[in-house]
Amino acid sequence: MKKILVVGAYGQIGSELTVALRNIYGVENVIASDKKTEPCESLKNGPFAYVDATNKDSILEIVKKYKIDAIVHLAAILSANGEKNPMLAWNVNMNGLLNVLEIAREYKMERVFVPSSIAVFGPTTPADNTPQETILQPTTMYGLTKVSGELLCNYYVNKYGLDIRGVRYPGIISYDTLPGGGTTDYAVAIYYDAIKYKKYTCFVKADTMLPMMYMPDCLKASTDLFQADFSKLKHHCNFNVGSMSFTVTELAASIKKYIPDFEIIYAPDYRQAIADSWPNSLDDSAARKEWGWKPSYDLDSMTRDMLEKLGEKHKKGLI
Repeated sequence: MKKILVVGAYGQIGSELTVALRNIYGVENVIASDKKTEPCESLKNGPFAYVDATNKDSILEIVKKYKIDAIVHLAAILSANGEKNPMLAWNVNMNGLLNVLEIAREYKMERVFVPSSIAVFGPTTPADNTPQETILQPTTMYGLTKVSGELLCNYYVNKYGLDIRGVRYPGIISYDTLPGGGTTDYAVAIYYDAIKYKKYTCFVKADTMLPMMYMPDCLKASTDLFQADFSKLKHHCNFNVGSMSFTVTELAASIKKYIPDFEIIYAPDYRQAIADSWPNSLDDSAARKEWGWKPSYDLDSMTRDMLEKLGEKHKKGLI
């Protein structure tokens, strides 16, 4: 690959995955793009372009300008925001993806990376150790678009022979970038409020358990799969990737090991129903077997690192 375009580089994952890809492929070879006119601080050292994923010509202009031969497509409306505006979620998530896939087909792209999500699962899915192959009956528009996206990507693999791959991201936790309207946002916000206020009001119940992943493992999973030998992949666009699962009570207890006077208040809202429809844990044996996936962090090692990094940012007045 010579040039990689990251669509949706401003998001929680995109802002850090773009940097990770630049470290691997070279700063000038990874073009960050988003529906913004200026790059965020972390992306100012490399090329940046305005792209509206729902406008095929907008993407095509940048593909031609930079001679793009691989696309990382991250632009999406997430679960909680998607329930507020379902038609916008459908337009961005489905039409944006279709534009990317059609351009990849027309220009014979070497590779496309399109992440999916645990939102593809629903209340009829086995909740514990959720299999790679299982029932996909989501209850949110975001989940519906992710199921459709997986099927559409696999269609382009089988019909046109395109190299497309992706993982089902669990909740992603990062000290560097805030999440963007997802149901698992509480697992990030709790750390910020623990540092700033020693108190957090949580929008899901104490016993809510979901699969989570620390951002360093998220970047590792993404770049490892992006670089994997396509011929060895039996699956393509829907890999389960597990790291850790915990309840909110367990998360709060982990924080209290380092901030003993931390308090948590529970005030569940509409996002509780979404969380209840998702798995407790994932079977990621396919990812481990086909491209060697293995996480590095558990809950306590993540908490220790999160609080250390956020504590440093707080002292500098950055949060």
